[in-house]
Amino acid sequence: MELTGAEITIRCLQEEGVEYVFGYPGGAVLHIYDALFNQNHVKHILVRHEQAAIHAADGYARSTDKVGVALVTSGPGVTNAVTGIATAYMDSIPMVIISGQVPTYAIGEDAFQEVDTVGITRPCVKHNFLVKDVKEIAGTIKKAFYLAKSGRPGPVLVDIPKDISNQNADFVYPSSVSIRSYHPAQHGDMAQIKQAVQILLAAKRPMVYAGGGVILSAASKQLTELVHLLGFPCTNTLMGLGGYPATDKQFVGMLGMHGTYEANMGMQYCDVLLAVGARFDDRVVGNVEHFNQEERKIIHIDIDPSSISKRVKVDIPIVGDVAHVLDDLLGELRAINKKPDPQLIAPWWAQINEWRSKNSLVYKNSDKIIKPQFVIEQLYKVTHGDAFVTSDVGQHQMWAAQYYKFDKPRRWINSGGLGTMGFGLPAAMGVQLAHPNRHVACVTGEGSIQMCIQELSTCKQFKLPIKIIMLNNRYLGMVRQWQQFFHGNRYAESYMDALPDFVKLAEAYGHIGMRIEKPSDVEPALREAFGQNKQLVFMDFITDQTENVFPMVQGGKGLSEVILSEDL
Repeated sequence: MELTGAEITIRCLQEEGVEYVFGYPGGAVLHIYDALFNQNHVKHILVRHEQAAIHAADGYARSTDKVGVALVTSGPGVTNAVTGIATAYMDSIPMVIISGQVPTYAIGEDAFQEVDTVGITRPCVKHNFLVKDVKEIAGTIKKAFYLAKSGRPGPVLVDIPKDISNQNADFVYPSSVSIRSYHPAQHGDMAQIKQAVQILLAAKRPMVYAGGGVILSAASKQLTELVHLLGFPCTNTLMGLGGYPATDKQFVGMLGMHGTYEANMGMQYCDVLLAVGARFDDRVVGNVEHFNQEERKIIHIDIDPSSISKRVKVDIPIVGDVAHVLDDLLGELRAINKKPDPQLIAPWWAQINEWRSKNSLVYKNSDKIIKPQFVIEQLYKVTHGDAFVTSDVGQHQMWAAQYYKFDKPRRWINSGGLGTMGFGLPAAMGVQLAHPNRHVACVTGEGSIQMCIQELSTCKQFKLPIKIIMLNNRYLGMVRQWQQFFHGNRYAESYMDALPDFVKLAEAYGHIGMRIEKPSDVEPALREAFGQNKQLVFMDFITDQTENVFPMVQGGKGLSEVILSEDL
């Protein structure tokens, strides 16, 4: 069957079962948009900025375990998309981005809307392709989807010149992919797994440290079963929240810069650490030299060998898909019919509970001014902990992570590695499209929301009933907090003194706007908003400007050098 390159591109997406493409048209992709128009299987979501297209595809991917797909034009179209691509890359999110390029004869001529897309995106994609022959489109897109989803997931970009999209070729979609130099491991080495089991059984002060890899591998069930079998305390990274149920008694909370006291102290002083799908990044272990002062045996499970012993030297490296490795670990424990002696780790649990008694997430509530933590607690109450929650980046992100108890994976959607302001609203669009009958809440701040606020227009066009929970403290909150602690209260450019009337702004876009100023109105307002099943509700919560996120581990400090609210 002979088709144009544009038609082949769309047929490839159909073959991959793509439901939505998030994009913005332009000259270099008009042939592809024409092919999109002439079919009904793949739906296109028109965003108002290319960065939002990537974030929306990202949110769709994170909440579904599917590959997100975006379509952008050449030049400024693809450069606008780079922030979103880097966001997905840092968090290992499977995505395929199709970008238009100037005609092949004009490449390198500084043509109108030409940039070196392959060169610009190379540092922030898993792989990228420039298609130079129409006959290569189908095979290239097949490889792109395979690379995006297999191994350690990530974004893959396919750059298609305009003339290639208008040439003809026979369409044959490959049934399989073989890439000579790419064979990601699935199962870990059994000798290392057996050795890991013996170390776990002998532990006196054990800790399970689980990250986003658990969610990406759909291994939450295996992780929960293993932790219950072992009887060990478990902590999650910011990206791993929901990978282990937050309401479980063995969960000690999130760890890291704004993690709980018990999680950080347990991480620092354990004698055996089982790291599962996590990478010991700077926001988790703080100062590596300080972390290494305590002797411990470390077992590290990860599909990416380059992440093992990258920052912290480990004793038992196990390279493989997290779900498969945990299955094998459980199988070995059942085969030898052994589990840790509860009496051996009882003193450790006593120590954990003593650290817990500090209640490091306590805050002083008020009946006069809205505390941001209270809003998140009420959000959790009103949604019964069952909403999909996206967030932007800043204090509101940390409060959402601390006070909304995620018991299920893929419910917490946030930018972890890159920390991208503007992520929350477009990501929520992708989540809402993927789950049209579920509650989706976007927790944001008055600084972050303005980064991609134009997407309120997209929400109107596609009737997306997202609930925006804006914690408005009239500051770039996290910037202000650091300036208060470490820069002598010099609030350089962190005060938002020219804010719009967000209620009127929401109404101008055709949505419902609400301003909430009294603590007694928080729960009723949330209930009213979530009762609106067919409309977006923008909730402007006027919160305490002075509130800070605690606990806090200062950059460059160790996990046990944590600042609690009582310390100030």
